[in-house]
Amino acid sequence: MWPDVAGLREAKKIMARSLAAEGYAVLVVNQYYRGLVAPILESFAEWRTPEGRAKISPLREQLDPEAITRDARAFVAFLDGEEVVDKARGIGSNGYCMGGPFTVRTAAAVPDRVAAAASFHGGGLATDAPDSPHRLLDRTQASYLFAIARNDDERDPAAKGTLREAADAAGRPAEIEVYPADHGWCVPDSPAWDAAAADRARQRMLALFATL
Repeated sequence: MWPDVAGLREAKKIMARSLAAEGYAVLVVNQYYRGLVAPILESFAEWRTPEGRAKISPLREQLDPEAITRDARAFVAFLDGEEVVDKARGIGSNGYCMGGPFTVRTAAAVPDRVAAAASFHGGGLATDAPDSPHRLLDRTQASYLFAIARNDDERDPAAKGTLREAADAAGRPAEIEVYPADHGWCVPDSPAWDAAAADRARQRMLALFATL
């Protein structure tokens, strides 16, 4: 589980425990481990303050595609070294906000192990960059869930179509949907938290992960 920009905190631990209760071995990561021990922020609201942004911004700058790819390989290797992990099944990755595209990079980093990836209100999934996540789909063997926030879709209405074209060209199964909720709706300490839409997105993720 890749957290949103506010990082590993109690809200993310609650989400991880909820997924673990479904019978999964869950690793929720501190993507900012290079700089600080988690929790760096106590809540998403803290990220929206000048002090919160000052803490996170330099850590975020270290998370280039190469760093995420290295981390993804290390996280998968860690999971595969745990006795509680059923290595006969594939690994699923899920991510929120900035963590959304990290799920695709995870699937591309270890294509023989990562069999499913779910992105919730993920940003930067389809860009003009040569290494944009949508351009990596053909390097993966995963099935996908792209749950898009309505206000993100309003800002970039072409992204969902680009994702669909890339998934189809790569031959990767992908559920792509714009939800009637705003960016951050899946995270319980986000101002945009929408319980009904969050539950629906979670059920779609569980349906995806059931195929692992």
